[in-house]
Amino acid sequence: MKTILIMRHGEAGPMQANDAARILTSRGHAQAAEMGQWLAEHYPPQAVLVSPYIRAQQTAQAVLQSNPVSFEETCQDIVPSGNAAVAIDYLETLISMHDTLDTWLVVAHMPIVSYLVDQLVPGEMPIFATAAVAVIQYDPETLKSELVKLATPAT
Repeated sequence: MKTILIMRHGEAGPMQANDAARILTSRGHAQAAEMGQWLAEHYPPQAVLVSPYIRAQQTAQAVLQSNPVSFEETCQDIVPSGNAAVAIDYLETLISMHDTLDTWLVVAHMPIVSYLVDQLVPGEMPIFATAAVAVIQYDPETLKSELVKLATPAT
């Protein structure tokens, strides 16, 4: 079994013309650090895929302060308008190529984080609070998954 952690970025500044350039607020940084600590205690990631958008990159950096990983990649497929099926195919390929890595973190955005969960666990499409993490148990042999929990920061 593998663990897939799907995380929405922390709270970001208001919408602007260049959505990719939005940055985390101070609360967003605190949320990301809090969830990074929670992950370190419960589900320490060994690998991370992160959206190229600044707020997701900042969230991943905060999480990785508590969780050094063996594999890290920026993934163009997990932007807000990305195709969840393509992103999950890519993630499953990476998991099969790096079979010694058991816990994978994906840091992205609404709405794709909800669609990613639905791709792995059909019928489950949670609405993510900022910096929330969906914990999914994934069997690479059968490609079956189970949503274990949706954790949210206290801040």
